[in-house]
Amino acid sequence: MNHWGVWAIAALTIFGILVRPKRWPEAVWACLGAILLLVFRFITPAQALSAVQRGTDVYVFLAGMMLLAELARRQGLFDWLASHAVLAARGSQLKLFSLVYVVGIVVTTLLSNDATAVVLTPAVYAAVKKARGAVLPYLFICAFIANAASFVLPISNPANLVIFGRAMPPLVDWLRFFALPSLLSIAATYFLLRWLSRSELRGPMEGKVRTDDLPASGRLVAFGIIASAIVLVIASALGKDLGMPTLVSALVVFGAVLVLDRTAFVPVLKDISWGVLPLVAGLFVVVEGIDAVGAVQDVRDALNHVGRWAPLAGTLASSFGVAILCNIGNNLPVGLLTGRAVQDHIPQLIRNALVVGVDLGPNLSIAGSLATILWLIALRREGEHVSYWEFLKFGILITPPALLLASAALLVGH
Repeated sequence: MNHWGVWAIAALTIFGILVRPKRWPEAVWACLGAILLLVFRFITPAQALSAVQRGTDVYVFLAGMMLLAELARRQGLFDWLASHAVLAARGSQLKLFSLVYVVGIVVTTLLSNDATAVVLTPAVYAAVKKARGAVLPYLFICAFIANAASFVLPISNPANLVIFGRAMPPLVDWLRFFALPSLLSIAATYFLLRWLSRSELRGPMEGKVRTDDLPASGRLVAFGIIASAIVLVIASALGKDLGMPTLVSALVVFGAVLVLDRTAFVPVLKDISWGVLPLVAGLFVVVEGIDAVGAVQDVRDALNHVGRWAPLAGTLASSFGVAILCNIGNNLPVGLLTGRAVQDHIPQLIRNALVVGVDLGPNLSIAGSLATILWLIALRREGEHVSYWEFLKFGILITPPALLLASAALLVGH
């Protein structure tokens, strides 16, 4: 009975997060699922508290990244970058496509995929609308690069922290494992997305975009982000947790911005999507419930079995298998589940394949990742709508080849 009850609550939780009945925020459904597990005594309060505490580094990391992203948005950094990309394109939609893609890589790599989805998307939308270009191809860039570039560095996707936990590889090892797969993921996604958008990218842009000088506070944020990235690279190289360095760096940048713009304190804190934190905490508790009925052990056994296969077969089975799960149940809970499963004695190659699957695999559908859902919400605020099937038509042609190349390239680093 407990087994079916836990799975029913988990399924309802994922359904609520993806569909948002009554337009309730995603965090409400995650927390409701956690509460139901406690009410029906499927887990104890001690188990729930332990599950929440395990996510401490993730919460701190997300808080720091969201603060940096909101500072960049409020001080005009992303708008400035997007507008200059339009100017640099000199009326060419194809050239603008490449420039926006590069900006997306940089933002994802240094600020995480969620920042690309939430902050870069409206900036790109506004710039392209002014230039009177085809909007949808550039919006798709923000969605697809947010996942395709999300394993360049450990900080590029919170899912990386969830999967590895305290076993995060040092930066040198991370780059050895993921540099080539990331390059192939980014390149394959670029060429396929550009090819699929070729008809809409024909012809010049007719509108004009005016760019103002970046204010001193915006320049300060830009330097602060670069400095923060250096701090995080050093922390990763030393094998340290990334959460606290991220938050401290963000707070230092925030403090410096307040010296120049004292009115920023309340607006910045108010506009941060704090609901992401209880969403993640609630999902940690739901995964604890799933673990209580043996699901994590089942996943661990399956991964150990796959780990005994030939390297290429095991790698592809792991990455594609977890990618399919992400598009059924979203990469955040799937990442949490696999993160619990790989803590003990899972081959490094299989663990790395799971990272690629959890990070890149969600590009198949809108439901695949939290970043893509946030991207969809950002589009709705601008009055744009992309259906599940419209996204899937691109995702089903882009994701499998990119995932195949990135997964196979993992063998080079082992």
